[in-house]
Amino acid sequence: MATATTRRRWSDFITCRQVLNIMVILGFMFNYMLRVNLTIAVVDMVIPTNATEETRMKLMEQNKFNWTTSQKNEVLGSFFWGYILTEIPGGRMAEIVGARKVFGGGMLLASLLTILTPVASTNFYVLVVLRALVGLALGATWPSMPPMAAKWIPPMERSKFMANMMASALGAALTLPVCGFLISLSGWECVFYVTGAVGIVWSILWFTLIYDSPSQHPRITEVEKYEIETKIAQMEGGGTKNVKPEKLPLKEILTCAPVWAIIVTHGCSVFCYFTVVNQLPTYMKDVLQFNIKNNGLLSSLPYFGKYLMAVLASYAADKLRKSGRMSTTVTRKVFTTFACSLPAIMMVIQALWGKTSAISVTVFTCALFFNGAVTAGYLSNVLDIAPNFSGTIFGMANTLSSIAGWVSTKVVAVITETESTFRTWRYIFWILAGAYAFATVVYLVFGTGKLQKFNSVDTTIQGKELQPLKTKYENGKEADIA
Repeated sequence: MATATTRRRWSDFITCRQVLNIMVILGFMFNYMLRVNLTIAVVDMVIPTNATEETRMKLMEQNKFNWTTSQKNEVLGSFFWGYILTEIPGGRMAEIVGARKVFGGGMLLASLLTILTPVASTNFYVLVVLRALVGLALGATWPSMPPMAAKWIPPMERSKFMANMMASALGAALTLPVCGFLISLSGWECVFYVTGAVGIVWSILWFTLIYDSPSQHPRITEVEKYEIETKIAQMEGGGTKNVKPEKLPLKEILTCAPVWAIIVTHGCSVFCYFTVVNQLPTYMKDVLQFNIKNNGLLSSLPYFGKYLMAVLASYAADKLRKSGRMSTTVTRKVFTTFACSLPAIMMVIQALWGKTSAISVTVFTCALFFNGAVTAGYLSNVLDIAPNFSGTIFGMANTLSSIAGWVSTKVVAVITETESTFRTWRYIFWILAGAYAFATVVYLVFGTGKLQKFNSVDTTIQGKELQPLKTKYENGKEADIA
């Protein structure tokens, strides 16, 4: 009796869904932290190229490394060698064995490898392999989250849940100053020990608190379980059980226009995002002689703005859909258009008038702020059209976006190789404007909020949109009237 009472009081304070939301937010913050910690630490790890021979010898005794610029870039790039390989398998595995194991296992493995980084750094090639393994571990984590949402989150609340993934932007904003403080406090090795330990603690909590579905959770109340399962069942055809195909309908997925609308839009959006985030400091420094990295507020502002918009837009999208004022298709297209067309306009402004640091910082901050609305648009759309295969589709989209991130660095390198001036950078800004505009058009033409035929073997629910769902109280009132 005491146990039941304690459990009821605990559930009244915080529900299992709220715990899931908190753990996902922290998970994506720490996920990005494990990804970029080396990017920050490598500045202190590598001996400057202009150092004298005497200085080099002293720094090598202090556990600094005499790497060339090419070697440094190879270490940083090795993460993506592994990352791109596990996007699609990670999403598919989450559909089969559950997101709890895939997301939690990936984070735990990456955290353990991170703690080993200082030891691995003594051998250049061992470090390259280790960072590739970190990429392999984390590559599977992102696509595993939509399958988790399909089991836990009622249809009209899924935009808000997907916004949790944008907590990676918070991770980016916080990792820079935190890692900088750790380096100044105890050297670059401390960065990997602390971030790895944080990841391990989070992983333990994840496996303790999180389960793949409400039916598997030992501490969920019957009320919360009923609400979640009933609403999801209503989405799947008036309370009938959605029958998932035994095999992956690969042909149907690859020939589905709405799937490609998500993949292409995501690829273009992330291409622009990585170009802005990774190349903006170079533009500001080379062309405008302004070092944005030295200003912590300006460096973090775009990330905070992107997360804020993600939360606000997702809340608005779910409210509009739940009220019935907008269909799912209209909602996704409106917010995707907002998230991609406004940044396109910002890039046009930058190409025409971005000759000052004030204008450039404002334009890029606004562009990332508006782009945060993708969580209410195409990013959540995968759960509308194929919740049963959301991991696989998201893995495909993330694979293209990872390639796009690599392409963005090459595009900038080629265009600015001989001349890094406003004139040459204008070509880059026009390319970004075009990519954002192309993403908008593709999604407007091919995007939809309707369930696709391959999602289920039950033909009675194909081609339908998610509808506002009724609570247990509302169903009871209807029964009383009847």
